[in-house]
Amino acid sequence: MLQQIYPAANHPYQYELNKDLHFAAAHFVPAEEAGKCRLLHGHTYYANVTVAGDELDAAGFLVNFAVIKQLIHTRFDHSVLNDDTESFDDVNPDRFPTTEVVARTICEIVQKHLDGTANRPQCVQVYLRETPTSYCIYRPKRKAGSHVG
Repeated sequence: MLQQIYPAANHPYQYELNKDLHFAAAHFVPAEEAGKCRLLHGHTYYANVTVAGDELDAAGFLVNFAVIKQLIHTRFDHSVLNDDTESFDDVNPDRFPTTEVVARTICEIVQKHLDGTANRPQCVQVYLRETPTSYCIYRPKRKAGSHVG
């Protein structure tokens, strides 16, 4: 993967970790508005996951880079995203495997893991490139009273 500069997520934390990864996956978007994307096709997705926090774990990590890769790469590489029924479905448009929904899903998967750690860092951004000219950024909204401003 080439070195890439990503838009910075605004957050108040002392530490920020970024993990680049890629995975090959196929999908289709079951909506008339999707045009050709209604048909099964594949991409090599490039993702950047941004995790931030104030506390390190017992090993001195915010989160181990390998954990982020395992959470995403193992689940999605060489898959048909539509077949991942835990994350996507063909009935609810909010769960179609569009680039936006895949980015949000990656964030949710990472955050679920982070919520179970002692230092509880936050996934503050997922940048997901679907093609050389198309990408999206997902930044979760924080709940009232959350540390992120």
